[in-house]
Amino acid sequence: MSGNTKQAEAQRQQGAAFLEQNKTKPGVITTASGLQYEVLQPGTGTVHPKATDTVSVHYHGTLIDGTVFDSSVQRGEPISFPLNRVIAGWTEGVPLMVEGEKVRFFIPSNLAYGNRAMGKIPAGSTLIFDVELLKINP
Repeated sequence: MSGNTKQAEAQRQQGAAFLEQNKTKPGVITTASGLQYEVLQPGTGTVHPKATDTVSVHYHGTLIDGTVFDSSVQRGEPISFPLNRVIAGWTEGVPLMVEGEKVRFFIPSNLAYGNRAMGKIPAGSTLIFDVELLKINP
């Protein structure tokens, strides 16, 4: 095993242990794929985005140790993107939301970047995103 593969495996194991413990917390829901989420603030909308919609969101992304790797909140600018062009955890999770809702997603590495490192995100990382769905643009 190369150093990168070992590091990714270590990250995956830490993430799996975190998710195993996290799923027992009150309010945390686990989907069939292993995505976990917790509603932080109910929304006011009634429509859920489809995978082909473009959405506008604010988000704050951290690793399981609390390290911030990206945050539209810190930049003070929401971001818009088509839901079918992001990591699988977002493509699955954001359509569970309605406008105005804030959700914390706990995304296993297989629904994130897998064995690839991305910027400040080590390979094999479980990711945590606080997401506020601002607008759905069909």
